[in-house]
Amino acid sequence: MQSFQPPRRILMGPGPSDVSPRVLAALARPTIGHLDPEFQTFMEDTKAALSRLFNAPDHACIPLPAPGTAGMEAAMMNLLEPGDRCVVAVNGAFGGRMADMAGRAGATVVTVDHDWGQPVDPARVETALAEAPTKVLAFVHAETSTGARSDAAALCGLARKHGALSVVDCVTSLGGVTVDVAAWDADFVYSGTQKCLSAPPGLSPVAISKRAQAAITGRKEKVRNWLLDFNLIMAYWGGDGGRTYHHTAPINALYGLHESLVAIFEEGVQAASVRHARMHEALAAGIEAAGLRFLVDAKWRLPQLNTVIVPDGVDEAAVRAHVLKRWDLEIGAGLGPLKGKVWRIGLMGASATPWHVRLCLTALCEALAAQGVKADVEQALAAADAKLG
Repeated sequence: MQSFQPPRRILMGPGPSDVSPRVLAALARPTIGHLDPEFQTFMEDTKAALSRLFNAPDHACIPLPAPGTAGMEAAMMNLLEPGDRCVVAVNGAFGGRMADMAGRAGATVVTVDHDWGQPVDPARVETALAEAPTKVLAFVHAETSTGARSDAAALCGLARKHGALSVVDCVTSLGGVTVDVAAWDADFVYSGTQKCLSAPPGLSPVAISKRAQAAITGRKEKVRNWLLDFNLIMAYWGGDGGRTYHHTAPINALYGLHESLVAIFEEGVQAASVRHARMHEALAAGIEAAGLRFLVDAKWRLPQLNTVIVPDGVDEAAVRAHVLKRWDLEIGAGLGPLKGKVWRIGLMGASATPWHVRLCLTALCEALAAQGVKADVEQALAAADAKLG
């Protein structure tokens, strides 16, 4: 058996994104014990940083020891009990996953289904909420399978109006577009480290309101997931009167998250959002100059997740294989009903730079030309450069 040496890839798919050298270096720092006094101080610093990033000063903010999907599962398993009614807005793969998890928690699940690529329609959601008392309204702020953004403030407001708790998937939005938990008055918001934060996958930052905490502590039954049981995990992360052993924290992964938070605050959270938007505008100009189209209307597009429609007659998998082989560039395929019909191009975190934009356009135009599709790379690059200034 030999050591594994991974190839050097340029990650511009739906995640993970490129991890910066400073975050990789942080991962290699000496491991200490998860109950070490120095590590406990580090935990408090991480909690405060997440609270600042989420803008959630009155929420419990911690990183769960598993990928972003664990945040989704924690939300559903902690908040829902058998017989509770849960309304889930589904406009892509991850809304569908929310509904599946809510059902596994024993809830009565009502889905509000949308065409993939469309934002969630608040009017349709309100109709579902008005039909019966509802414990939880769940939706995806930034649907990774389509690149569509929904109006989190409006949807959380509907949850409050109808006495429901809101669960918001911000896996792809945190660090790339505005996530304002306090302004939304959201209850359970979760994200992941591998998208716009550009840390390795494996942690799920969450923000949990006092309302949600009260609902969890007031449950009639135990939470069905032991590792992600908020009542148990906060005995470790809460920090009041010393920490109780719950699990062995992924110490070095937390170093990476912490360094990524240091980096985004050095840049400025708003500046990071502006950078993502600017890179998207450049990529979009180049994509359109190459004769390609987007799935999502401009108003609702995520700057960090660009879903491009595959032209008729093009083998989309062959395009992805071409750019991976010739350029070491990873872009994503479509999921579900969009399989074979779109490419998902990520501009996330450390992968949202002018260099990434220009390389992606160059590689994509070359791959299309290899299939006999006219895509003028010089026009594409000129259009992108005009936006970059």
